[in-house]
Amino acid sequence: MLEIKNLQVKLEEEDKQILKGVDLTVEAGKVHAIMGPNGSG
Repeated sequence: MLEIKNLQVKLEEEDKQILKGVDLTVEAGKVHAIMGPNGSG
């Protein structure tokens, strides 16, 4: 199992908050994808 709690990511160069307060639990044997708009990285 993978568990993430209160993940926060900030771009220091732009002083821009990308993620704030993200919680995620992935159970063993499960597959997940996090996708954004084309060109988002």
